[in-house]
Amino acid sequence: MMPWILCGLGLVILLLAGDALVRGAVNLALRIGIPALIVSLTIVAFGTSAPELLISIAAVKEGAPGIALGNVVGSNTANVLLVLGVPALMAGLNTARCNSRKTYLQMLAASLLFIALAFRGVFDWIAALVLLAALGAMLWVAMHDALRHRRSTKAAAKAAPQLDLEGADPGMPGWKVALFLLLGLVGLPLGADLLVDNASIIAKTYGVPDRVIGLTLVAVGTSLPELATTVMAALRRQADVALGNVIGSNMFNLLAIIGIAALIGPIPVDHGFLSFDLWVMLASALILLPFVFLRWNLTRVWGGVLTALYLVYVVAVII
Repeated sequence: MMPWILCGLGLVILLLAGDALVRGAVNLALRIGIPALIVSLTIVAFGTSAPELLISIAAVKEGAPGIALGNVVGSNTANVLLVLGVPALMAGLNTARCNSRKTYLQMLAASLLFIALAFRGVFDWIAALVLLAALGAMLWVAMHDALRHRRSTKAAAKAAPQLDLEGADPGMPGWKVALFLLLGLVGLPLGADLLVDNASIIAKTYGVPDRVIGLTLVAVGTSLPELATTVMAALRRQADVALGNVIGSNMFNLLAIIGIAALIGPIPVDHGFLSFDLWVMLASALILLPFVFLRWNLTRVWGGVLTALYLVYVVAVII
């Protein structure tokens, strides 16, 4: 029982520390004059994915690379089927008004690149550099598009949008910024070590492969922040936020998390990923195609379908 408790404790520490790091880093960056646009494309993106990143690095260092790869592949599948499915089941998502074709195509391209590299049998430093180069290109395109949009709209160039940035608080005192940074920097590695160590113990105790633990327990746990964000977006009728959150998170998981973790050490690709899990991840991404290009609404019925498909997938992985 203790490994389960410590695993849950590690997850809670990760989620709280990740939130603290984002808040501290955002407010520090804005204090020293870094534009909100740059902060949103870099610091917030890295900060919200910090739990997945630290888990993957810890897993590679602890000799459990299956957890690292399973975490990313499982999180991407969960992000589409569960993180979009549950909010849609609760309130429906008016995705017909969303204009996310460009970022969706980038996510598909990132998925195909990731799968192609996986068939090399290992994510090594070569694959890492390819993934990180693709990440840099996508960030550059996103920054270029955002700057062009700001130049074309005078109102968007004002300082007010900074207030909408996640974690931004212009009145936050300096000591509080430092406290958030300290909590994040200390809590993230502590939570990652707790989660990975005890997830490995659970896997060995019950004879469950690291791959399965990464695809289920760890993947769902690290997808909780995205789920919380998407549920709130659905309740506020902000379908663009919900869909953008999932697409952006999936791209970052594939390109940044494994890209950085593979520089720490090689990540062998288990046969189960090549024969099943990667294709489920790609299929889940393709499910979004009619909602993005044909402007279908993600109704409660579709939410139920996506959620049911995820439960079927989890059962298939465990069995």
